[in-house]
Amino acid sequence: MRFHGLNASHVKYGLALFGALLANWLLWSGHFNNPFLIGLGVGSCALCLWLTTRMQIVDEEGAPAHLGVVRVVLYALWLVKEIVRANVVAAKIILAPKMPLRRNLIRVPANQASELGRVIFANSITLTPGTVSVRLQDNEVLVHGLALLETKEQISGGMGERVCRLECGSKCATESDDRGGASQSPQDSETRDAT
Repeated sequence: MRFHGLNASHVKYGLALFGALLANWLLWSGHFNNPFLIGLGVGSCALCLWLTTRMQIVDEEGAPAHLGVVRVVLYALWLVKEIVRANVVAAKIILAPKMPLRRNLIRVPANQASELGRVIFANSITLTPGTVSVRLQDNEVLVHGLALLETKEQISGGMGERVCRLECGSKCATESDDRGGASQSPQDSETRDAT
Protein backbone atom coordinates (compact mmCIF):
# COMPACT_ATOMS: atom_id res chain seq x y z
CA MET A 1 0.00 0.00 0.00
CA ARG A 2 1.50 3.34 -1.07
CA PHE A 3 0.20 6.84 -0.47
CA HIS A 4 2.29 9.77 -1.71
CA GLY A 5 5.55 7.83 -1.36
CA LEU A 6 4.59 6.27 1.99
CA ASN A 7 4.38 2.56 2.55
CA ALA A 8 2.68 0.58 5.34
CA SER A 9 5.83 0.77 7.47
CA HIS A 10 5.85 4.58 7.35
CA VAL A 11 2.17 4.66 8.30
CA LYS A 12 2.78 2.34 11.28
CA TYR A 13 5.72 4.42 12.56
CA GLY A 14 3.82 7.65 11.86
CA LEU A 15 0.82 6.51 13.89
CA ALA A 16 3.12 5.38 16.71
CA LEU A 17 4.88 8.76 16.70
CA PHE A 18 1.57 10.64 16.66
CA GLY A 19 0.26 8.55 19.58
CA ALA A 20 3.45 9.12 21.57
CA LEU A 21 3.43 12.86 20.88
CA LEU A 22 -0.24 13.16 21.83
CA ALA A 23 0.16 11.12 25.02
CA ASN A 24 3.21 13.19 25.96
CA TRP A 25 1.33 16.44 25.29
CA LEU A 26 -1.67 15.33 27.36
CA LEU A 27 0.46 14.21 30.29
CA TRP A 28 2.58 17.37 30.37
CA SER A 29 -0.26 19.83 29.77
CA GLY A 30 -2.73 18.33 32.23
CA HIS A 31 -5.69 19.68 30.20
CA PHE A 32 -8.08 16.76 29.92
CA ASN A 33 -11.42 18.59 29.93
CA ASN A 34 -10.91 21.66 27.72
CA PRO A 35 -11.83 20.75 24.10
CA PHE A 36 -10.19 23.87 22.65
CA LEU A 37 -6.81 23.15 24.27
CA ILE A 38 -7.02 19.46 23.38
CA GLY A 39 -7.75 20.50 19.78
CA LEU A 40 -4.65 22.71 19.80
CA GLY A 41 -2.64 19.79 21.17
CA VAL A 42 -3.91 17.46 18.45
CA GLY A 43 -3.13 20.14 15.86
CA SER A 44 0.42 20.66 17.13
CA CYS A 45 1.04 16.89 17.16
CA ALA A 46 -0.34 16.62 13.61
CA LEU A 47 1.94 19.49 12.51
CA CYS A 48 4.95 17.74 14.06
CA LEU A 49 4.00 14.48 12.33
CA TRP A 50 3.61 16.28 8.99
CA LEU A 51 7.02 17.95 9.40
CA THR A 52 8.81 14.73 10.35
CA THR A 53 7.14 12.86 7.47
CA ARG A 54 8.15 15.62 5.07
CA MET A 55 11.72 15.44 6.42
CA GLN A 56 11.61 11.64 5.91
CA ILE A 57 12.78 10.89 9.45
CA VAL A 58 9.84 8.75 10.57
CA ASP A 59 11.42 5.31 10.91
CA GLU A 60 12.19 2.67 13.53
CA GLU A 61 14.67 4.99 15.28
CA GLY A 62 12.44 8.07 15.37
CA ALA A 63 9.32 6.13 16.38
CA PRO A 64 10.39 2.70 17.63
CA ALA A 65 6.96 1.06 17.41
CA HIS A 66 8.63 -2.31 16.85
CA LEU A 67 9.80 -2.38 20.49
CA GLY A 68 6.25 -2.81 21.77
CA VAL A 69 4.43 -0.88 24.46
CA VAL A 70 4.60 -3.62 27.12
CA ARG A 71 8.37 -4.10 26.77
CA VAL A 72 8.99 -0.33 26.84
CA VAL A 73 6.86 0.12 29.96
CA LEU A 74 8.52 -2.82 31.75
CA TYR A 75 11.98 -1.51 30.84
CA ALA A 76 11.07 2.04 31.95
CA LEU A 77 9.84 0.77 35.32
CA TRP A 78 13.02 -1.25 35.83
CA LEU A 79 15.15 1.75 34.80
CA VAL A 80 13.34 4.06 37.25
CA LYS A 81 14.06 1.54 40.02
CA GLU A 82 17.75 1.49 39.03
CA ILE A 83 17.89 5.30 38.92
CA VAL A 84 16.44 5.52 42.44
CA ARG A 85 18.88 2.87 43.70
CA ALA A 86 21.83 4.68 42.07
CA ASN A 87 20.65 7.99 43.58
CA VAL A 88 20.78 6.48 47.05
CA VAL A 89 24.29 5.14 46.43
CA ALA A 90 25.49 8.49 45.02
CA ALA A 91 23.96 10.38 47.96
CA LYS A 92 25.75 8.10 50.44
CA ILE A 93 29.05 8.75 48.67
CA ILE A 94 28.55 12.51 48.58
CA LEU A 95 27.34 12.77 52.19
CA ALA A 96 30.06 10.53 53.62
CA PRO A 97 32.66 12.50 55.60
CA LYS A 98 35.55 10.98 53.66
CA MET A 99 33.78 10.75 50.25
CA PRO A 100 34.94 7.30 49.10
CA LEU A 101 35.39 8.10 45.42
CA ARG A 102 36.67 5.45 43.04
CA ARG A 103 36.56 7.37 39.76
CA ASN A 104 37.60 5.40 36.75
CA LEU A 105 36.88 4.64 33.13
CA ILE A 106 35.89 1.18 31.98
CA ARG A 107 34.99 -0.20 28.58
CA VAL A 108 31.68 -2.05 28.65
CA PRO A 109 30.70 -4.35 25.79
CA ALA A 110 27.44 -3.43 24.06
CA ASN A 111 26.06 -6.66 22.60
CA GLN A 112 22.75 -5.23 21.38
CA ALA A 113 21.56 -6.19 17.90
CA SER A 114 21.01 -2.70 16.49
CA GLU A 115 22.37 0.83 16.76
CA LEU A 116 19.13 1.86 18.50
CA GLY A 117 19.69 -0.81 21.16
CA ARG A 118 23.27 0.35 21.76
CA VAL A 119 22.09 3.98 22.07
CA ILE A 120 19.38 2.97 24.56
CA PHE A 121 22.04 1.06 26.52
CA ALA A 122 24.46 4.02 26.58
CA ASN A 123 21.71 6.48 27.50
CA SER A 124 20.48 4.19 30.28
CA ILE A 125 23.99 4.11 31.74
CA THR A 126 24.10 7.93 31.65
CA LEU A 127 20.66 8.23 33.27
CA THR A 128 21.79 6.32 36.35
CA PRO A 129 23.52 8.79 38.71
CA GLY A 130 27.24 8.33 39.18
CA THR A 131 27.90 7.00 35.68
CA VAL A 132 28.28 8.72 32.32
CA SER A 133 28.65 7.13 28.90
CA VAL A 134 31.62 9.00 27.46
CA ARG A 135 31.78 7.33 24.07
CA LEU A 136 29.82 4.74 22.11
CA GLN A 137 31.97 3.21 19.43
CA ASP A 138 31.26 0.01 17.54
CA ASN A 139 30.14 -2.53 20.17
CA GLU A 140 31.69 -0.81 23.16
CA VAL A 141 30.72 1.97 25.59
CA LEU A 142 33.35 3.92 27.50
CA VAL A 143 31.84 4.60 30.93
CA HIS A 144 33.10 7.06 33.55
CA GLY A 145 32.04 6.23 37.07
CA LEU A 146 32.06 8.24 40.28
CA ALA A 147 32.44 5.10 42.36
CA LEU A 148 32.08 2.11 40.09
CA LEU A 149 31.50 -0.87 42.32
CA GLU A 150 30.09 -2.98 39.49
CA THR A 151 32.37 -4.70 37.02
CA LYS A 152 32.01 -4.36 33.28
CA GLU A 153 30.41 -7.81 33.21
CA GLN A 154 27.77 -6.77 35.75
CA ILE A 155 26.92 -3.58 33.84
CA SER A 156 26.85 -5.34 30.48
CA GLY A 157 25.09 -8.38 31.90
CA GLY A 158 22.37 -6.65 33.93
CA MET A 159 21.45 -3.54 31.98
CA GLY A 160 22.70 -4.92 28.67
CA GLU A 161 20.46 -7.99 28.86
CA ARG A 162 17.47 -5.82 29.76
CA VAL A 163 18.07 -3.66 26.69
CA CYS A 164 18.38 -6.79 24.54
CA ARG A 165 15.06 -8.07 25.86
CA LEU A 166 13.54 -4.65 25.14
CA GLU A 167 15.02 -4.66 21.66
CA CYS A 168 14.19 -8.13 20.44
CA GLY A 169 12.44 -9.98 23.25
CA SER A 170 15.36 -12.33 23.87
CA LYS A 171 18.88 -12.39 25.22
CA CYS A 172 21.84 -10.82 23.42
CA ALA A 173 23.96 -12.80 21.07
CA THR A 174 27.32 -13.28 22.73
CA GLU A 175 30.29 -12.21 20.70
CA SER A 176 32.53 -15.04 19.65
CA ASP A 177 35.60 -12.88 19.21
CA ASP A 178 37.73 -12.36 22.28
CA ARG A 179 39.38 -9.13 21.28
CA GLY A 180 39.84 -7.89 24.83
CA GLY A 181 37.98 -4.65 24.05
CA ALA A 182 36.06 -4.86 27.30
CA SER A 183 39.14 -4.26 29.38
CA GLN A 184 39.90 -1.16 31.33
CA SER A 185 41.24 1.75 29.35
CA PRO A 186 44.79 3.11 29.64
CA GLN A 187 43.43 6.15 31.49
CA ASP A 188 42.14 3.84 34.25
CA SER A 189 45.48 3.73 35.99
CA GLU A 190 45.60 7.52 36.08
CA THR A 191 42.04 8.06 37.33
CA ARG A 192 41.56 5.05 39.59
CA ASP A 193 41.40 5.83 43.29
CA ALA A 194 42.00 9.51 42.66
CA THR A 195 40.50 11.59 45.42
